[in-house]
Amino acid sequence: MNQIEELSKLLVEFYEKFSSWEHGVVRGETLTLSQMHTVEILSSQGALKMKELAEKMGITTGTLTVLVDRLEDAGMVERKPHETDRRSIRVLLTEKGLAHAREHHKLHNRLTQELISDMSPEEMEGLARCLRKMLANF
Repeated sequence: MNQIEELSKLLVEFYEKFSSWEHGVVRGETLTLSQMHTVEILSSQGALKMKELAEKMGITTGTLTVLVDRLEDAGMVERKPHETDRRSIRVLLTEKGLAHAREHHKLHNRLTQELISDMSPEEMEGLARCLRKMLANF
């Protein structure tokens, strides 16, 4: 197996395990995985226009509308008119949504701690450097 094939296989395997972990975390929760990802993005990015949020999630604004409707019904987000663009609506987290995001973030931190527990500081920095480079290429 050449290096590209091995890296591809490892990335796919990591993605599958991480995805499985994510599904396990939200199982039995009040939010679906898509809804949780919406909350996560809003938590890290702040209020966003619907179009911006849809682009960050890689979904259509129509699909996002359904997600935001359900999150709004659950008291996790609210829609507000954009201050300078009357045609745009911004989506932002409520206190309930922020609390949910903080709890989910703790789970991510715990998983990260487990995954890097046997890495040296140099290995962790190398991993961070590799991930930053890979993300820049997306």
